[in-house]
Amino acid sequence: MGEFDLIARYFTRPVRRAVLGVGDDCALLAPTPGMQLAVSSDMLVEGRHFFAGTDARRLGHKALAVNLSDLAACGARPLAFTLALALPAVDAAWLQGFSAGLLALADAHGCELIGGDTTQGPLNICITVFGEVPAGQALLRSGARAGDDLYVSGTLGDARLALEALQGHTTLAPGVLATARQRLEAPTPRVALGQALRGVASSALDVSDGLLGDLGHILRASGVGACIHTTETIKLIAASAHPESAGGHFDTELLHQCTLAGGDDYELAFTAPVAQRAAVAAAAQASATPVTRIGCIEAAPGLRLIDAHGQPMPQRYASFDHFA
Repeated sequence: MGEFDLIARYFTRPVRRAVLGVGDDCALLAPTPGMQLAVSSDMLVEGRHFFAGTDARRLGHKALAVNLSDLAACGARPLAFTLALALPAVDAAWLQGFSAGLLALADAHGCELIGGDTTQGPLNICITVFGEVPAGQALLRSGARAGDDLYVSGTLGDARLALEALQGHTTLAPGVLATARQRLEAPTPRVALGQALRGVASSALDVSDGLLGDLGHILRASGVGACIHTTETIKLIAASAHPESAGGHFDTELLHQCTLAGGDDYELAFTAPVAQRAAVAAAAQASATPVTRIGCIEAAPGLRLIDAHGQPMPQRYASFDHFA
């Protein structure tokens, strides 16, 4: 199977929203009048971002999910995406699973594949996603203000817990590992919540490298600090609530490491004024996405962790860094 046969078989679909899709030198995409385009790119490299042999369907899902999560953090509605794919060899069964996972998530969010590139090489997936957001309404990292509440969506830490187990650093019961691995390999982009938070949240980003590291981007962009109540964050790891974990071996330090600095969560961390608590609750309900208030924004720079007794905790948790 040649390059263009591969594209035609697995990645060419009828044009829906785009003016011109797969097949020409450029795709053509027309945003709705009064909207701004939101554009983001993410790359997944075998051996760095996912294990060799990862289920192809889940990998296709995740490849697009991490990009949709960026649109969610901006409050944007997905429009379309391009796919650049390097493959060691043409493997029809792998391509069938990968494209099925990729396009199922794309269809769920009305996001159209409009072009890209394929080549031979080490397995590498790069997606560029396009969304739209009303002019002036995009959620940014720079809007947090002292006194704002600090929230996170969904769960935190399960992906890191799965990684610890898969690398042999801890042992998990089969059901616990399955729960955690689902979050690692098939994250849920919080697209509906991001749109519901427009005009409500003062700042937002998606948690990809770990809560503390990613939150630092908001604090620097906004010129503020934050206080996090770790009694709230430690509750957010779903796998520890699995029936098979009852009476298990989880220690507090492991849970803190996973929830505070784990990475690969693809949840939204966002801030909002205290006066918007009811609006935040309404956004969570409208998007069917749980949110948890985990702290507050402070005027003094820096990030402070508070334990169950209201005492400061040492900040010894390092988030993921591609070049560390």
